[in-house]
Amino acid sequence: MSAVRRWSEGMSSDNVKGLVLAISSSLFIGASFIVKKKGLKKAGASGVRAGVGGYSYLLEPLWWAGMIAMVVGEIANFAAYAFAPAILVTPLGALSIIISAVLAHIILRERLHTFGILGCALCVVGSTTIVLHAPPERQIESVAEVWALATEPGFLFYTALVVTIVVILIFHFVPQYGQTHIMVYIGVCSLVGSISVMSVKALGIALKLTFSGMNQLVYPQTWAFTLVVASCVITQMNYLNKALDTFNTAVVSPIYYVMFTSLTILASVIMFKDWDRQTPTQIITEMCGFVTILSGTFLLHKTKDMVDGPSLSTSMSMRSLKHEEEDLLIEGIPLKRQDSMRIP
Repeated sequence: MSAVRRWSEGMSSDNVKGLVLAISSSLFIGASFIVKKKGLKKAGASGVRAGVGGYSYLLEPLWWAGMIAMVVGEIANFAAYAFAPAILVTPLGALSIIISAVLAHIILRERLHTFGILGCALCVVGSTTIVLHAPPERQIESVAEVWALATEPGFLFYTALVVTIVVILIFHFVPQYGQTHIMVYIGVCSLVGSISVMSVKALGIALKLTFSGMNQLVYPQTWAFTLVVASCVITQMNYLNKALDTFNTAVVSPIYYVMFTSLTILASVIMFKDWDRQTPTQIITEMCGFVTILSGTFLLHKTKDMVDGPSLSTSMSMRSLKHEEEDLLIEGIPLKRQDSMRIP
């Protein structure tokens, strides 16, 4: 109760706005995964799958409906970063996993086990813990201040490392292992996404200041951040589509969340120095909340094909049968089974 009292009294109005926007974003994005998956399957049945380089999904209205939902969610997410620190906004993406899992159970008929429900509960508990101990937003008066933070040696080193790894993944690992190892596509999305979020936050701050009367559009740094956002988003969407088309939605969502959130928090700590404004106790509590969320996503992933009641062998047989059905779903082109996709 004391934590709740401190939160209600001490949480800034900007953090509250960011919280509401982040939750709204998760609702739209969680639903978009399912709708886009349906559209990709429908498009793949009559054309070349996105996972092997096809773009027939661009003619599928269902895919566009999912894309619109994702755009709305991303706009809300974009606005959330302008008001609250990334260490508060990003972990709340776990709520989109809950929405995705529930809708997958209802629409895609992907069973949600009792332990999956427990996983959802853990995600909620972890998210609540982080919200209650989130740091206040850093007060920034100009986009030039954000540029100064982005060009400090620590963040420049992180950016160079990310670009190097992404180039190696795209040109070496994607052609050889993209169709069999889920970490390749998700790795590209997550690494690029961490840079994208930092640029989105910078652009959001610039727009917020502009709307409040301090025009930031005259600064070249604003347009530099805009260019980075556009490049990163295009790359993310391309490889996320490939991952969704090639692998099961319930596998893509949690792995993408874990990698993306971990790297984004790391990038935010390096660039915006979020932890400089917190006590060790608050930092440890936030990390415990994050680990709780990771535990929830792990449960959702490991139990997604299990059903209540039957023995383990029966459950595994049903899991195998489900993947065999998915193998024959699209154009008779087999999709690799999830259990064979794990990196040793």
